[in-house]
Amino acid sequence: MDIAKFNIPRYLATQPMFSNMQPEELQRVARGCVLERIERGKVLFRTGEMCQAFHIVVLGQIKLYLISPAGVEKVIELCGPGHSFAEAIMFMDVPHLVNAQTLTETLLLTVEKNAVLREIEADSRFALRMLAGISRRLHGLIKDVEGYALHSGVQRVISYLLGGLMDGGGSAVPQTITVSLPVSKSTIASRLSLTPEYFSRVLHELEAAKLITVQRRDIHIHDTAKLAGYQPGK
Repeated sequence: MDIAKFNIPRYLATQPMFSNMQPEELQRVARGCVLERIERGKVLFRTGEMCQAFHIVVLGQIKLYLISPAGVEKVIELCGPGHSFAEAIMFMDVPHLVNAQTLTETLLLTVEKNAVLREIEADSRFALRMLAGISRRLHGLIKDVEGYALHSGVQRVISYLLGGLMDGGGSAVPQTITVSLPVSKSTIASRLSLTPEYFSRVLHELEAAKLITVQRRDIHIHDTAKLAGYQPGK
């Protein structure tokens, strides 16, 4: 992708928080944006650094993570194309609470705080759209905590593999699909609050049950409904 030809206003219009803005408003916000191609493994910010912008992943993968006093990494969130992060911290005027690092070569759009504040002052509806986006992320984090507390490790892995295919009752429509893991298995394990060894053991268990076939990062699910209903030991 040629960054010089990238249409920032048009891209902003595809994001929920900017979708109802007029072309001239998008142009103003775009003037406060920076588009960068960033190499894999680059730390974008660290815990304790002040936040003066938020970010949108155009292409690539970002991990938000913490490091425990013992040096153990815990992945808080994986952000792929179209995902934004750091909005809430930007408004709170407090230092970053997590670290951010690229997992792949990434095209990242950074939106400066002042550009956002100018639009909020001009139209309060913009603030409501940003609040809605932040609320959705909070709801997702609450669901994660609920999953860690109430679901077994096997259930967490199955839920991750099936993504949005499962309904509220934990069932899924029978179909054969392939899930390509976007990042390493150890990173996904950390995201699910599992050890890499346990994550691999669950995959082997599901493979032995003939529910999936693992080929490097490609997970072939033979029947999504059977996988959703799997009970260890039964």
